[in-house]
Amino acid sequence: MGESDHNFSSNLRLACSSRRSISDLCRAVGLNRQQFNRYLNTGTLPSAHNRSRIAAAFGLDPADFALPPQAFRLKLLASSQSVARPNPSLGPLGSAFPGDLKALRAYLGFYQAWHTSLSWPGRIVCSCSHLREMDGKVLVTSLERIVDQESGIVQRSRYLGLVAFRHERLFLTELTRDEAPTFGQTILTPFELYQRRYLRGLSMGISWRNNNLPYATRTIWRRLAAPVDKRGLIANCGIYKPASAALPSVVVSFLTEAQPLTAA
Repeated sequence: MGESDHNFSSNLRLACSSRRSISDLCRAVGLNRQQFNRYLNTGTLPSAHNRSRIAAAFGLDPADFALPPQAFRLKLLASSQSVARPNPSLGPLGSAFPGDLKALRAYLGFYQAWHTSLSWPGRIVCSCSHLREMDGKVLVTSLERIVDQESGIVQRSRYLGLVAFRHERLFLTELTRDEAPTFGQTILTPFELYQRRYLRGLSMGISWRNNNLPYATRTIWRRLAAPVDKRGLIANCGIYKPASAALPSVVVSFLTEAQPLTAA
């Protein structure tokens, strides 16, 4: 084990001291606490993928964790002080997106998403989304591809928007990409039991099959591990009956339970 490898554990401990708790950090990064403790205390080194996720949570590059402790301390301090400042030319929401970019980076990637829709009562709609960083913002692209053979309807919708992270919540505002664009808004939070893979929340939009009636519905997102089968991700999109074997049980349970949605 080289000197830079020894630096990783000590630098990680220093970085963790700047957070409220290691448990919160593990939830944000999506790592098991026991596994994370090995990185902290036993000299076990994470894979390149996990190292990138950990570094992103602190707004750092993976290579920064190999620096000598004093150099790493300066990097960590500089990162913690790099707060987005309002841009008057962008109006009152100029500083709203991305919010806490360092925390938001832990959620970048591809997701399969499900929600119940006013347009297809009694069915569950499966879509897919991609969160990516560009020019200091986090963009979200979502796709819906629905073939309703019973009604003879084929719907293909693409949404593009921005994501903000505040108070342990993700706030997404999207706009459809068509001749008559409409807004969609979603709020997501880590799922208490399945927090390493799932996000749950509320999605709001307009039903295009029901006279543009507004609706709000539960939604649940599952993060996909790299490498992602993008064709399979899109192929899964569609409408499903709740009893479909293609739906994860946690998805059906969350979307169909009668209790009102409460904060985690």
